[in-house]
Amino acid sequence: MSTNSSTIQCPNCGTAIDVNDILKHQIEDALRKEFQSKAALHEKELALKNESLEKAKAEFEAKKRQENELFAERLEREKKQAEKDIAEKLKAKLEEENKERIALMNKELTEKSEKLRELNKMEAEIAKLNREKLEMKEAIEAQLQKQLNDQLVQEKEKIRKLEEEKNELKVKELLKQLEDQKKLTEEMKRKQEQGSMQMQGEVQELAIEEFIMQNFPLDTLEEIKKGATGADCLQIVNTREVQNCGSIYYESKRTKAFQPAWIEKFKNDIRSKKANIGVLVTEVMPSDMERMGMKDGIWICTFEEFKGLSAVLRQSLIQISQAVQSQENKGDKMGMLYDFLTSNEFRLQIEGIVEGFSQMQSDLLSEKRAMQRIWSQREKQIEKVILNTTNMYGNIRGIAGNAVQAVRALELDDTNLLEEEL
Repeated sequence: MSTNSSTIQCPNCGTAIDVNDILKHQIEDALRKEFQSKAALHEKELALKNESLEKAKAEFEAKKRQENELFAERLEREKKQAEKDIAEKLKAKLEEENKERIALMNKELTEKSEKLRELNKMEAEIAKLNREKLEMKEAIEAQLQKQLNDQLVQEKEKIRKLEEEKNELKVKELLKQLEDQKKLTEEMKRKQEQGSMQMQGEVQELAIEEFIMQNFPLDTLEEIKKGATGADCLQIVNTREVQNCGSIYYESKRTKAFQPAWIEKFKNDIRSKKANIGVLVTEVMPSDMERMGMKDGIWICTFEEFKGLSAVLRQSLIQISQAVQSQENKGDKMGMLYDFLTSNEFRLQIEGIVEGFSQMQSDLLSEKRAMQRIWSQREKQIEKVILNTTNMYGNIRGIAGNAVQAVRALELDDTNLLEEEL
């Protein structure tokens, strides 16, 4: 064997082996082993970070639950104390009213006793009263007849108003049809061919706005122009003493079928307008509602029910505003905080936050699945590289025999150990 040559000769078979190739493979094995060590260390650090994040998350959730429980307990104590104070004040007020009522009854009893004594003195006038009896009877009959006639007139007027209210939408629809026909006859023909659904909705919208303006002249009515985003009109409740006690948002629907998607869209419109209450006036009620009621935080009613509901909701906003004002100059804001936490606006905001977190959670799960796919792909690639390296080492050892230095990581015992670690 020449000392200047880069090849060696196998002592057994005499085959020439290039030393440079052997050194090259040894360097590659060393680099591969170093890469595998770094990869394992990186995976371990990643696992430690994930464990730390999970622990911090659990601590945060526990702290959040504890703070919520403390806040709920404090709120419950404040509520019970407030109810107790109100009950005591109400009891004292009732006792005071009972005293005044008893005094008034005693006074009336005294007056009646005096009248009784006077009647005993008027026995001499019985004859005169008997003579006037017939005259009084005739007068009473005449008065009763007059009252009966008045009642009949009132009942007829009530019946007439009731019939007018029932036919109000139809009358307004016919009036609008007549007005539009006078303005543009050809346009009306086209509308009649396409159907009158949009026109019917406009009629109900106009009827709602007209009713609010006529019955609540102090309120401000903001009409949402056609083509703009939002519902139909916004009623800002005012009194002679206070401006903007709250707002009611109205949406008018007059179709043959109720669409559940209306509710979600209307809730978004309420949040954008920051209204206190939302009322959906529809000709067809949802399948699970026979009459007026609340569904998913939205009041749903017919046009006939709208007239009474609007007055009740308006009065409730005024009472809430008065209660809030009475608490403004007091140091404790717990009452106002309780009103806000139980308000429709707070509930809608929480729903919006929950929807955002739900979307974030969905995105996080998608990212997690994607990372698991990437990790699995890299694991397969590493396994493929190790398998090919092991096969190449085995082929070289089979050819060169003991002339090639042994690689401990690829020997039989170490290979089993490596597979156990993987």
